[in-house]
Amino acid sequence: MKVALVHDYLTQRGGAERVFELLCKRYPEADIYTSLYDPQQTIDLGERIVNTTFLQNIPGAAKYFRLMAPFYFPAFRALDLQEYDLIISSSTSFAKAVRKNPSAKHICFCHNITRFLWDTETYLREYGDYRYFAPLIEQVFQVMRKVDLAYAQEPDLYIANSSVVARRIQTTYGKKAIVINYPIDTSKFVFTKSKEDYYLASARMISYKRLDIIVEAFNWLGWRLLISGDGPERERLQSKALSNVEFLGHVPDAQRTQLFAKARSIIVAALEDYGLVPVEANASGTPVIAYGAGGVLDTQIPGKTGVFFKRQTPESIQAALLEAREIDWDYEDIRNHAVANFSEEAFFSKVDQVVDQACNLNISLV
Repeated sequence: MKVALVHDYLTQRGGAERVFELLCKRYPEADIYTSLYDPQQTIDLGERIVNTTFLQNIPGAAKYFRLMAPFYFPAFRALDLQEYDLIISSSTSFAKAVRKNPSAKHICFCHNITRFLWDTETYLREYGDYRYFAPLIEQVFQVMRKVDLAYAQEPDLYIANSSVVARRIQTTYGKKAIVINYPIDTSKFVFTKSKEDYYLASARMISYKRLDIIVEAFNWLGWRLLISGDGPERERLQSKALSNVEFLGHVPDAQRTQLFAKARSIIVAALEDYGLVPVEANASGTPVIAYGAGGVLDTQIPGKTGVFFKRQTPESIQAALLEAREIDWDYEDIRNHAVANFSEEAFFSKVDQVVDQACNLNISLV
């Protein structure tokens, strides 16, 4: 069976790229395709040949890849993948549009629907200049939404990383999706029952992460809070924080794993589509205190691996913190839950079963 692996663009290193890296390791003989490739800025593919589109020939396209948005669909449609029996795409936007031989199967690992098209205001509000060009952008996006919807019908099977994303795929594209939660490398996280007297928030300092309400909650409680990560919100958050809140900035992986293992709890206030931080915390044997919506509903068990708060307010976080203080946590049980459900082994056990079904039955599973 000849396999092609396709990703939107390989110009950065994020969660979607990490999943694609796992797929590349799982299928070492597969051919790799993407629209743009910058090996210095993305996952390590070793000596593998990466096939790109005509966009690769445009000077500066890899650096300013977001500006290429109107051209990605025609770029992927121009790829010739007729010789492949199985196409596995990894996509938040464009790679799902590739064409295939009618007898082949196309399985799409859909990390999300095309958010900048279907949730434009939320997606672009971080960009200050957006409002000046909004009327022109909206005209372009109206056309792109129709194209996105049409090409979303290409895959035979969708795999979503969470129930939230699966519902978006169903609502927006009219396609059912199988939910397979994405994994972490559980071997990279250390476990200890000896927790120290601090709480930890680990996130990029941007507005939707809602670190502001975490800081306010700990200002009121006076408990020790460590915050790892950096970003444009750091100065504003520091100006609001009292002396019990410490900003660590970017920390090396070795230090980060120790922080995760020894914290009383990890605090997550954002509404995440999936979210790896809660799973990483559990892999360290550490409970999570999280906003009870989005991806954590798939990964956390209230009272066993974490506590949910109902509203994104300091008061709601405070109530959850006090509730967590009363729980006699079984740290080994928390760690075992993460390993059993979110390891790479558990992930590919499910993926292999779905791929075998899709290929051997020779029918669409959606």
